[in-house]
Amino acid sequence: MDKRFIVILAILVLGLGGLFIFTRNKATAPGTGTTQKASVSNHKEGKNAKNVNLVVYGDFQCSACEQIYPIEKQAVDSHINDISFTFRHFPLDTIHPNARAASRAAEAAGLQGKFFEMHNSLYQNQSLWINSSLPLTVFEQLAKSLGLNLDKFKTDFASESVNATINADYQEGVSKGVDGTPTYYLNGKKLDNKDISSVEKFSAKIDEAIKASTNK
Repeated sequence: MDKRFIVILAILVLGLGGLFIFTRNKATAPGTGTTQKASVSNHKEGKNAKNVNLVVYGDFQCSACEQIYPIEKQAVDSHINDISFTFRHFPLDTIHPNARAASRAAEAAGLQGKFFEMHNSLYQNQSLWINSSLPLTVFEQLAKSLGLNLDKFKTDFASESVNATINADYQEGVSKGVDGTPTYYLNGKKLDNKDISSVEKFSAKIDEAIKASTNK
């Protein structure tokens, strides 16, 4: 056999082998595959004068989350002095390919003190990035509009620590039985979907929790 052919064949085999390893690593080590340990995120709003805690496990690409967001915001804002509102990441990666990237954007903004500003902007502008093949481009524009340091935003967006925090939130949700988004817990009790279908119903549940807390 021609020696030149053997050399070329060897190069091709090595090249294909490297390509296979690279592809396999990407397939088995997605965004959720980080091994870095982290605590859950701690994004809270409200003065919590009545000792009432509302927690939501949300997915920024979830259409139901986007639809309930204005209901949630009105209900929370009207009780902002009485309760504490906490957001936890629960990206449904298998059906929402841009959800984790959106959570990364929110976490990166949070590292500059503007988590909820980005949280609100992601929902309000969901149509701009939900089906985008380059969602980061949109997120960078949102970051600019919020006055964030763009270089820091990009670095934090891509960091393993940000991804680990998202994973910690997700795992906490799984341990509590969260299997869809949005899922709300009011003083540890899971709310039914009918309880969050309108501002009036959502506010009524919060009022019930405030009354129960006050009467303890």
